[in-house]
Amino acid sequence: MPGGRLTQQERRQIAQGLADNLAYAEIARRLDRPTSTITREVMRNGGPTAYRADLAHRATEHRAHRRRKAAPRGPQTQPLPHGRDPEAVRAYEEVFTNLFIQQGLPKMVARVLTCLYTTDAGSLTAAELVRRLQVSPASVSKAVAFLESQGLIRRERDEGRRERYVVDNDVWYQSMIAAARSSAQLAEAARQGVTVLGPGTPAAVRLEVIARFVDFVTESMARAAEQARDILSAQPEPAGGAAAERAPGGAARSPADGAPER
Repeated sequence: MPGGRLTQQERRQIAQGLADNLAYAEIARRLDRPTSTITREVMRNGGPTAYRADLAHRATEHRAHRRRKAAPRGPQTQPLPHGRDPEAVRAYEEVFTNLFIQQGLPKMVARVLTCLYTTDAGSLTAAELVRRLQVSPASVSKAVAFLESQGLIRRERDEGRRERYVVDNDVWYQSMIAAARSSAQLAEAARQGVTVLGPGTPAAVRLEVIARFVDFVTESMARAAEQARDILSAQPEPAGGAAAERAPGGAARSPADGAPER
């Protein structure tokens, strides 16, 4: 099986395979490459609908040049814990970041969130984020402010009185409940429109359908989030996990604080 970086010709074959609606596994078989290599290549370069071979090749060369330039001064030159492969970790972080971007997060916000998720401690200071991401303090400040406003991270003080940004194990529960609150507001706004536009009119009927649909989905989402949290919290923590390094965060917000009643 060939090793090393993908060639420009291989990237063109990947692009052709995507255009032919081939699965990643089939493209990998034709190139005699691992499926994970093809998946990572596509996801870090725009995804299956936006992948362009020449752009992907130039972007890869640019990333390699940037890493070589940054290596002498960056913390990435230090060995990673648990014997991790630095190249594999960087590639995985790019895939994870691109997924967040595809879901609508700004690029810097996605990079900060990925950085927090993939650190063993589950928390970093602003200075640590600046060093790891090689960006300005202002960029980090804006990103963490956005993440905090969405309930995806929280702030705490460590023993040195430094402010740390933390992701809790129940961060997705909190995010889902926040999304449920937002959807509930949409349903309420739609119902207000029914009164304004006149019950029984075509526009009002449309808004009523929207409200009922959003109510159903929101209620199901909140219930599923609660069930998932209860099931997962009942399972033992993996040995050596983040919970062993720090105490759990504060209690999660209750759906009663704004989620639809059932």
